[in-house]
Amino acid sequence: MPATLLALGFDAKDPAGLARFWAGVLNWEIAPDALGGIALLPDDDTGFRIRFLPTGADKLGPNQTHFDLTSTSAEDQQATVARALALGGRHLDIGQRPEEGHIVLADPEGNEFCVIEAGNNFLADCGFIGALSSDGTQQVGYFWSEALGWPLVWDQDQETAIRSPHGGPKITWGGPPVAPKLGKNRLHFDLVPVDSDLATEVERLVSLGAKRIDLGQGEVDWVPMADPDGNEFCVHPA
Repeated sequence: MPATLLALGFDAKDPAGLARFWAGVLNWEIAPDALGGIALLPDDDTGFRIRFLPTGADKLGPNQTHFDLTSTSAEDQQATVARALALGGRHLDIGQRPEEGHIVLADPEGNEFCVIEAGNNFLADCGFIGALSSDGTQQVGYFWSEALGWPLVWDQDQETAIRSPHGGPKITWGGPPVAPKLGKNRLHFDLVPVDSDLATEVERLVSLGAKRIDLGQGEVDWVPMADPDGNEFCVHPA
């Protein structure tokens, strides 16, 4: 059976501060996290929580994954931008053109995200978090489709996207060229097995192309792994 995406983990210099920012942007509840850190709990069909975990590492280059937030109108887009700026976000110039319609922002720790214009067809049936937009190969899109049991909803020109059968955000990978990896990713997936034990699930993921890695975690009850593109993720006991 596929694994469940329990959480999106966010490394943060100030987990509490970053949690407050994203709680304000998303209007999600802050809660204690049984796996450590601080959690945000969704109030929609997102299907996973967001965990903020302490790190001393500096951010190195653009993140491999970022949020695409949707809008229902031009006014709604501007309201989201204004809310993010009031909470400590800032505008970010990554070479986007004005005619592209989306607005690129960064949270207080520099993590990029986009506020997408109203009428975007690709995200039309998605919620406020329309997508986790990722840098990655076609192969890694196929891997995560199998790992999570989420069908491919886009597979064209080496770009891929998957989505849970229950709805929620899409996860997309833009295909080549893929930016070189600069240290550990600041965002990662936390998985739990559905109908198997931890060891069996780890072996299944290895058979799909993942590998076990050492993050210097010491003796823990979870297993750090990397997908075929080298992106870290963790598998936790059910």
